[in-house]
Amino acid sequence: MTLFRGGRVVTPGGVLDDAWLEVEDGKIGRIGRGTAPPETVDLGGEWLLPGFIDLHVHGGGGHNAAESVADMAGAVAFHRRHGTTRTLVSLNAAPPEALAQQLRWVAKMVAAGAGPDGHVVGAHLEGPFLSEVRRGAQTAAYLLMPDRDLFAKLVEAANGALRSVTIAPELPGALDVIGDILAAGAVAAIGHTDATYAQASAAIDAGASLATHLFNGMRPVHHREPGAVGAALVSGLACEVINDGVHVHPAITTEVAGVPHRLVLITDANKAAGAGDGDYLVGGRHLRVANGQVRLAGTDTLAGSLLTMDTALRRAVRDSHVPIEVASAAASGNPARVIGIDGECGSIAAGQAADLVVLDADLVVKGVLSGGYWSSPGTGWDPRPVGPSLKV
Repeated sequence: MTLFRGGRVVTPGGVLDDAWLEVEDGKIGRIGRGTAPPETVDLGGEWLLPGFIDLHVHGGGGHNAAESVADMAGAVAFHRRHGTTRTLVSLNAAPPEALAQQLRWVAKMVAAGAGPDGHVVGAHLEGPFLSEVRRGAQTAAYLLMPDRDLFAKLVEAANGALRSVTIAPELPGALDVIGDILAAGAVAAIGHTDATYAQASAAIDAGASLATHLFNGMRPVHHREPGAVGAALVSGLACEVINDGVHVHPAITTEVAGVPHRLVLITDANKAAGAGDGDYLVGGRHLRVANGQVRLAGTDTLAGSLLTMDTALRRAVRDSHVPIEVASAAASGNPARVIGIDGECGSIAAGQAADLVVLDADLVVKGVLSGGYWSSPGTGWDPRPVGPSLKV
């Protein structure tokens, strides 16, 4: 058993100053304040938050998760060093046989559980059932009308690892496929859509419970036709936000966070995250990275982000003035609830997995625990249980 003390611990009930907590057998035990038992690891007043859960990420650290199992593992490991302890791997629209293969890779990662490759909890299909009008950087040739037979084949390939599917609800057959998504145990998300308010509302009534990167890849809001954005906000849907200061204004993050449990911070990062400026080839698409932005080469179209979850949280607190406990929930508890894993992770509470992130006063990652195992920025996975020798 290891005891941490002297931290500012962010719990579902608020921030506990000068707090201590136990970690034993990969789980969080008792949590207290003030005088701690002996043989503790002193956090020295640093922040202690639940590990981040990214529901939407395509790559990072020079790795495109859709290229190979090794690249998928590399991308997950890169984001783990930035505090992401649970990952939903996002797959762009691609030929059906390629999507099936990528889903099998995700299933393999899920089966591996927590370990040197991080902890992949499933797959997010961002396509192929998307609007051509709002496709963003998705490849038009790979977009398809909703097809129940094709979806059934993709579910079979995923072997239980499919957790989320983005779909444009205005497409013919979309509501039937939403029913199939729910039957497969996955979350139906509305996104890359030109839907009207009525069409989006019909999808929500059919069971859609998440908005994929709200505002981006959606019909703009108009006071006489609020579209999918308006339907998502009015219905209380969980809403993904790419909080990099490029995809949305900081005020949007503030507004979305104003309703409890609504904000879900994501990265939508691609392989260029953490890899520097320059030109990249991702899934046959030529991308240009400069000035903190990723765009399709020769266009103004954004193509994912360079974001990591620690930066998304830091920007929420600093630029959008979101209380740290609300930002923490948006990075951990809310996404855990969306995909139904909040019973095991996503918050600092007794019995939860010991997925923890240590942040300094500037909200910069100093250390990451995943399932009770320590990894630190720059050194990668270190398969040792935490103990008194832990330095933060």
